[in-house]
Amino acid sequence: MPFLDELRWRGMLQDVTPGIEDYLAQPGCKGYIGFDPTAPSLGIGNYVQIMLLTLFQRHGHTPLVLMGGATGRIGDPSGKDKERDLKSVDEIDRNLRHQQRQLETLLGGQNLSVQVINNFDFYRDMNVLDFLRDIGKTLTVNYMMSKESVKKRLETGISFTEFSYQLIQAYDFQCLYQHHNCRLQMGGADQWGNITSGTEFIRRNLDGKAYALTTPLLTKADGSKFGKSESGNIWLDPELTTPYAFYQFWINADDRDLPKFIRYFTLRSRQEVEELERDHAQEPQVLKKLLAEELTSRLHGRQALESTLRVTRLLFQSQADADFLKSMTIPDWEMVSREIPHSKILRQTWSSNGMEIAELLTSHSGILTSKGEARRAILNNAISINKVKITDPNHLVVAEDILHNRFLMIENGKKNKFLVEILS
Repeated sequence: MPFLDELRWRGMLQDVTPGIEDYLAQPGCKGYIGFDPTAPSLGIGNYVQIMLLTLFQRHGHTPLVLMGGATGRIGDPSGKDKERDLKSVDEIDRNLRHQQRQLETLLGGQNLSVQVINNFDFYRDMNVLDFLRDIGKTLTVNYMMSKESVKKRLETGISFTEFSYQLIQAYDFQCLYQHHNCRLQMGGADQWGNITSGTEFIRRNLDGKAYALTTPLLTKADGSKFGKSESGNIWLDPELTTPYAFYQFWINADDRDLPKFIRYFTLRSRQEVEELERDHAQEPQVLKKLLAEELTSRLHGRQALESTLRVTRLLFQSQADADFLKSMTIPDWEMVSREIPHSKILRQTWSSNGMEIAELLTSHSGILTSKGEARRAILNNAISINKVKITDPNHLVVAEDILHNRFLMIENGKKNKFLVEILS
């Protein structure tokens, strides 16, 4: 299936410029996508464009990644109703280095060979007069104001800084055309104006032909932006969004979003996807689980997925018994510590005989407010430690109870789970 046909099947094709089919018919043709490092990590919203690069390469083409070391310092007005807060140069550079490593890992994990270019190199030795003469003269203000990203900001206001973003992105395309023989720029639908400004730069300045391709902006059924949850963005960095939270994002997706999500993000064949859609048309949770496992494994590795599945079983499935807890690894428990209430106790507070259960539940963990409340909870069979019911209000928690010499899982009733970590 040709590249454009696959994008159409996946619902990932919004707009293209005329003649692009002829360009894509050439073996090894080059296309690029730009990533501005304005955040500490790539987010799941960026993964749409990573999928686009992945599919582009799987069809025999050559993907390029352009890191926005320059454009990230300016701020893209596209899709924004007010002026961005400018990041410091140090923050932009730090973000860029991290995002570049992420892209190389994610794309390399798909066995892609991708060249990463920093657009700051295009401007490093350029002064403002060179910019105004060589770049600013290419497009008229009238042309630039006709772009949707600018028109939407005319009432609320747009600075010259953000107004100039269109020129810089256009010049980026010209540089890649000249120095890397790249004739295609891809991106989200909100980038159409910036990308076609680049094709116009190439036409006017180089008498060349270049092409644009955009994907629809992926929004959720409730109208919210894809990748946003109640707690914020879904990051691709496991330190910012754990593999468990990443997995749960897909598990908890709205059923109405599932058809789009599967086709955007799976790497299964069309035949396999359509068979799964047909076989599980009335079982959306089955499809969510398959997609969640595929993506968690692809982004975070098989080991992280297996750990995520164990944590999911612990937190949501009743068959997680005491033996299962003993089988969990230290990384499993570290993942748990980020998902449920978590307190820390110094090992010095434990006597050689152990710690009274009431003392553990109150003074040292804050799970309950008083020893009387702890006693009542125990007598009501509400308290478990490591899935073992505690029935004696005078019970001693001893060193042998501590998993990996570090963790205790405490439950108060069926739904209230807590993790206590013992630190040296």
